[in-house]
Amino acid sequence: MGKVYEKLMQDVRFFEGLKACINCGTCTAICPAAEFYIYDPRVITTTVQSQDDEKILELMSSDTIWYCGECMSCKTRCPRGNVPGLIIIALRSLSQDMGLFIKSEKGRQQLAVKRAIGDQILSTGYCVHPGSVDPAMHPEQGPVWEWELENIDPLMEKLGANYNGDGPGALRKISQNDLDELQRIFDVTGGQERYDKIESFSKEKAAEMGLEFGTDTTSEYFQHVYTTNNHKHNHE
Repeated sequence: MGKVYEKLMQDVRFFEGLKACINCGTCTAICPAAEFYIYDPRVITTTVQSQDDEKILELMSSDTIWYCGECMSCKTRCPRGNVPGLIIIALRSLSQDMGLFIKSEKGRQQLAVKRAIGDQILSTGYCVHPGSVDPAMHPEQGPVWEWELENIDPLMEKLGANYNGDGPGALRKISQNDLDELQRIFDVTGGQERYDKIESFSKEKAAEMGLEFGTDTTSEYFQHVYTTNNHKHNHE
């Protein structure tokens, strides 16, 4: 048994997700991601089941583990009770811990997820706060969103939200006490440590690529990982 495989076995999600793959391919047949991406959860399961450290390290350094949408359709169909989705989560976590995520295009986008969503959770209490959705960074939202953002206060009032207000209500301002408690939860559970690792390894990659790293979503490296797509991820 390889050392990397042993590390995976310490993750309860991996322990619960891998029983004994019989290579039937049912998980791939039901997988929405496999329909669009060059992605096969069956291959992932058989790869980790081999306990071959070299193959597992290659997997954690690739784009492959970042295609899964964690819908857990695989869990509902596997005749042996395997859960490739849980295996993927364990592989992603270890990839982040070891800094292997920076070796792939989709892996490097973890910095974008951390800053665009993760930091929002700790600063506002919301995964996506309306005020943070910049039209320039989200052209897919179209001109309607630009109008909504320009008129967000009266619009939210019409919808009955307590937008950035005190007291109860949708999209209310989260108190500093609650945000501090949320930060303590991240500190105790290792969430902040994971965030710090993503930043640290990403900074190393930015230096390697000669790109300005910065601390927000306007830096050269962030914009690079946010917009780069080599168009080699999908079926032709």
